[in-house]
Amino acid sequence: MVRIGNITTTEFPLLLAPMEDVSDPPFRAVCKENGADLMYTEFISSEGLIRHAAKSVAKLDIFEYERPIGIQIFGNNIDSMKEAAELTERANPDIIDINYGCPVKKVACRGAGAGILLDVPKMVKMTEEIVKTTSLPVTVKTRLGWDDKTKYIGEVSERLQDVGTCAITIHGRTRQQMYKGEADWTLIGEIKNNPRIHIPIFGNGDVDSPQKALLMRQKYGVDGIMIGRAAIGYPWIFREIKHYFSTGELLPRPSIDERIQVFKKHLDFSTNWKGLRVGIAEMRRHYANYFRGIPYIKNHRAKLVTCNSYEEILCTVDDIRQIAA
Repeated sequence: MVRIGNITTTEFPLLLAPMEDVSDPPFRAVCKENGADLMYTEFISSEGLIRHAAKSVAKLDIFEYERPIGIQIFGNNIDSMKEAAELTERANPDIIDINYGCPVKKVACRGAGAGILLDVPKMVKMTEEIVKTTSLPVTVKTRLGWDDKTKYIGEVSERLQDVGTCAITIHGRTRQQMYKGEADWTLIGEIKNNPRIHIPIFGNGDVDSPQKALLMRQKYGVDGIMIGRAAIGYPWIFREIKHYFSTGELLPRPSIDERIQVFKKHLDFSTNWKGLRVGIAEMRRHYANYFRGIPYIKNHRAKLVTCNSYEEILCTVDDIRQIAA
């Protein structure tokens, strides 16, 4: 078992990454059903929370079946982050996670997310203050560094552990790389094998198959793996990895009937949760993977992206079922 503060997970947990406009309750629900062990919410702006912005506050909503669940916050002001942590604790998550990894310009270039990697002392101080503020386990998600010249993640991990961080997830890229090139897990493995490190170290980046998950587990010795983009529209990635770990065999890809069943469940939750317009719009990023590999799908997938009504989406999906039969 892996312990994160007072939280116990499975022997080798598979984590769902906190992805903006992706890791919402509807998506988390289908990922949980398919084997995700620990999930995080979309990241929440500390400034939005303390100003009670509706969109930020809505992201605090979590459900009992999701546990263990972490709520992730981000910001560049220590006092605001402390206040946001207090508000987050009232939502009763199992974990508070700090985002030190978002590479998006509007976040990082304002000194939040991966931007704080340019000021490691502030990063450590902010973490320490949040740990003091909450009784919940505090975890961190970050990157190797700002660029190739500032890969200080080894030192950073030790310092974050020393101020009370309960687990660290490391994305194997720098901020400068964004999501380009291959993730480098070498430093992640070195940190995990550092005798000074005694908290869980989770790896993140480019795990898109059971085979790659097993390779990263065996080669780098991490305590678990966080999966992001590979899960979008394909929540089955979690169960496929677990099956491969336990049997050495690959599960067949889900049938068209199962894909449609899970897709509809996701769609219904999304439209009920966010309303038809927003729910439909935010489902569009999932369509390609839900129906990947089906012959002659291109035109139908393009049609799905332009559908604005629930009925039209279901009709298009029924057409996809017929061509896949």
